[in-house]
Amino acid sequence: MSPTTRPAPPARRFQGPVLPWLLDHVRAGPVHFTLIDPDKTPGAKAGEAAARAESLGTDVVMLGGSTGITPDRMGQAARAVHERTTRPVVIFPQGPDSLTGEADALLFMSLLNSRDLRMVVRAQAATSLKVRSLHLEPIPMGYLVVAPGMKVGEVGSADCLARNDPKAAAAWALAAEYLGMRLVYLEAGSGAPSPVPIELVRAVRQVLSVPLIVGGGIRSAEHARALLDAGAQVLVTGTILEEGGEGALGPILREVKDARGRRT
Repeated sequence: MSPTTRPAPPARRFQGPVLPWLLDHVRAGPVHFTLIDPDKTPGAKAGEAAARAESLGTDVVMLGGSTGITPDRMGQAARAVHERTTRPVVIFPQGPDSLTGEADALLFMSLLNSRDLRMVVRAQAATSLKVRSLHLEPIPMGYLVVAPGMKVGEVGSADCLARNDPKAAAAWALAAEYLGMRLVYLEAGSGAPSPVPIELVRAVRQVLSVPLIVGGGIRSAEHARALLDAGAQVLVTGTILEEGGEGALGPILREVKDARGRRT
C-alpha cells in the first residue's frame, strides 16, 4: 500500500431495508431499541456502547438527542456503530443537522402534538430532498409526547398527552395510523421519572394495527414487563445504559427476550 493510499472503510454489516426487517421481527415478538446520544456518547464511545448493548441482545441502535447534534457527530457515531455491531443504525432526528448517509434509516417522524408546525411537517418538507440524496431509508412515524415530556417536550413545543386520558391517547395514535404512519411512538421523555402509563399503552394498542413503540422512563425489568404485557411491541431505552451500564440494561432485555419466547 502506498503512503497516499487509504484503506477502504469497513462495509456495513447490516444489509437490506430496515422497515421490512423490523416488521418481520415485531411479528415474532417484542423488539428492543438502544438509543445513543452522539452528543453525550460521541464517536468511538458510541460504537462501544452499541457493542455492549448488542452483546445483551438489543435489536436496533438508534442515534439521536435533543441538543448538540451535528451531521459530523452523527456520521462519526454511525460509522463507529457499524464497525462494532451487526445491528441496523437508525436516526432519531432532532432536525436537519441529524442527517447523515452513514446510517441505514431515518425515523421520518411527525411530532403530531406539537404546537410548532416545524415539528409537525415543515422540517420534514425542508429535508425530504436531502434524505433522498443521502439514500437514507425514511420510515414514516407518528411521534406523540406524553407528560411529563422532559427535554423533548420542551424542545418540541409539545402539548403533552395527559397521563390519565387513555381515550385521547388512542385517538391521537389512530389518527397517526390513518395518516399513513408505519409506526407510532409514545414518548414520556428521556430521563422521565416513570414510563408511559400502562392504561395509555393498553388503550393505544387496542386500536392500532401498526407497531407501537414506547420509550422514556423505563428503568427496570418490572417497568419493561408491565409495558410489554400492556401491548408495547418495541421498547426504547437510552438513559439506563448511560447511567447504569450492562447491569441495568440486562434485566430489561431479558424481559423482552422472555416475552418473545412466549410468542414463539
